[in-house]
Amino acid sequence: MAYIDWRMRGPEIANCNCAWGCPCQFNALPTNGNCRAMTAMRVDDGHFGDLSLGGTRWLGMFAWPGPIHLGGGEVQLVIDDGATMAQREALLTILSGQETEPGATIFNVFAAMLETVHEPIFRPIMFEIDIENRIAHTSVEDVIDTRVEPIRNPVTGAAHRARVQLPEGFEYREAEYASGTTRAKGAVSLSWAGTHSHLAPLDLSTHGAA
Repeated sequence: MAYIDWRMRGPEIANCNCAWGCPCQFNALPTNGNCRAMTAMRVDDGHFGDLSLGGTRWLGMFAWPGPIHLGGGEVQLVIDDGATMAQREALLTILSGQETEPGATIFNVFAAMLETVHEPIFRPIMFEIDIENRIAHTSVEDVIDTRVEPIRNPVTGAAHRARVQLPEGFEYREAEYASGTTRAKGAVSLSWAGTHSHLAPLDLSTHGAA
């Protein structure tokens, strides 16, 4: 089957309700029995066919009643309102797992596990990230606020560094692990503090992660 050629490269902020490390990264069951998460990306370079995606931003809020692979999930996406109509449509196509080889990206895998897709939101997305120092902040006014900081040693308070490689990962190949706090209201409400976060440079395409 022929797919529209697309690619997105740029940094990602992710935060979920699991303990640091996130069992999903190791093919284990979620810490609390269910999965609730957010992820956001600043597309520094990319395309969808002949359309440039550079300079766009997107954010997703997800919730599953149990482990992701059992399905029944819901999602609400936010596309930065600076994107043109064509870019919005392209991003929504990619993020819904279309025009992608089966199982090649996190978007394609998640799409098969979703039951409810809420209407997307088009608003400004604030996005700040320092992957090396494990610091990040992303927000959409009146929708979501996520802040990330290093994992701290419980005795000394010193920043603890953990970097994980997934050579066959469908989201990232290498990520810095951190601690995140998220508050989101709306169709998918999220609320936790001091849970798993990862910051990673993404390079995703029709054929998977690079």
